[in-house]
Order: sequence, then structure tokens, then C-alpha cells
Amino acid sequence: MKTWIALILALQCAFSSYAGEAPPLAEDPVVEQRLMVISEELRCLVCQNETLAASRAELAQDLRREVRNLIKEGKSDAQIKEFLVSRYGDFVLYRPPFNLKTFMLWFGPFILLIAGVVMLVRLVRGNLRSAAPAALDPEQRKKAQSLLKDTDTPS
Repeated sequence: MKTWIALILALQCAFSSYAGEAPPLAEDPVVEQRLMVISEELRCLVCQNETLAASRAELAQDLRREVRNLIKEGKSDAQIKEFLVSRYGDFVLYRPPFNLKTFMLWFGPFILLIAGVVMLVRLVRGNLRSAAPAALDPEQRKKAQSLLKDTDTPS
């Protein structure tokens, strides 16, 4: 029993040594507050569904460091976003502007949804048409009636 406890304690100590070092606290809380506001409007280029503020990817940390330096240089929010867009494209913005390049970002999902509904309707209508019974000629009708009469008589 003592060996199990010793093993568990040793593993706990070993795993806790792998814990990452906490990032240093902000030198200037005003800069950090502004960084958080700006990074909420930027997309992590690695995670893609997270804001730059929420991401823990190394690239996100580098971008936050870059934004922090630009804030310290006295750049405005618009200048910082313009710098990042010039470097990474409109995709870095969490809400990209509406223009010809971003048309598919804005309307692509709706276009795909409409195309899917149209294809589904056409498929269903095609199946209904092919499932409709064809008209029988007089010979086939007589044969069908004779078959039905044969099944009506008890055996």
C-alpha cells in the first residue's frame, strides 16, 4: 500500500513539473485592457473559431505581443487592425468587411443551403414522378382484372 501512495505522489510531482509558466502580469493595465478589446475583434489564425484573446496557440501569443508593442508605440486601434490585415488578410478580422473578396465568407453558407434545398426538392419530385403508376393498355388491364378475380375466389 505504501508503494502505491509513493508512486502516486511521485507521478503527481512529475506531472506538476510539466505545468507551463504563467504569463507575466501586465506592466500597464491600460495597455492590457486595450489589448483585450482589440484582440476580441481579431481571429486566431491557428484555431480559426476563437478570438485572439481566447486562444492559447503560440501564434496567438505572438500576435498579442505584437499588438501590445503597437499599442505601446501609440498606434490607434484602426492602425493596428490595418497593419494585421495588410500582413494576414481580411481573415484575421473576426467580422471581416463586406467586399468582393469576402463575398463568399458572408453569403457562402446561405448559397450552399439554398442549393441543397433546391437539389432535395428536385430529387424528391423526380422520385415521385418515377413512382407514379403508368397507364395500362387494355390487354394488361384484362390480365390484371383476371388475376384479381382469381384471388377473390376462396380456395
